[in-house]
Amino acid sequence: MTARFSIETLASEHDRAGFSSGVEPLDKYFREQVGQDVRRRVTACYVATEITTSRIAGYYTLAAGSIPLADVPEQLAKRLPRYQTVPVARLGRLAVHLDYRGQKLGCALLWDAMTRAIRSEVAIFALVVDAKDDQAVSFYHHHSFVKFGSLPNQLILSLTNRMIGT
Repeated sequence: MTARFSIETLASEHDRAGFSSGVEPLDKYFREQVGQDVRRRVTACYVATEITTSRIAGYYTLAAGSIPLADVPEQLAKRLPRYQTVPVARLGRLAVHLDYRGQKLGCALLWDAMTRAIRSEVAIFALVVDAKDDQAVSFYHHHSFVKFGSLPNQLILSLTNRMIGT
């Protein structure tokens, strides 16, 4: 990502009305629901804004969660204590405005989410996502996520050994 964008916490002054990723459920959630979810503290939302115009170019949501240890792939679980669940950060949604596609903004948003999860003051073992479709699955596979659990679009990325900024 170039210095053309800034990633910051969603605030009331951000204009969400014109955001269009081309994926209606992601757009509708961003326009109509995310503000309430943030106020209720069930998710955090981060937006990439164009520095010169403050136009929202993309967003993602991040929330704390846990997953059953039994669902974690063995190559990741073998070094974990045998607790029933492990703490994760859930990447709930990630979308890029149609006008900004092809500029690696999705990669920058994913990197920012990983960085925030790693720097969290609470223990987070992995970043997990329920990919919305096959294209999203391919995007996350490209960034080293692997399948976990019983559903085909559940993906996990261990944050162990990914020390960002240290």
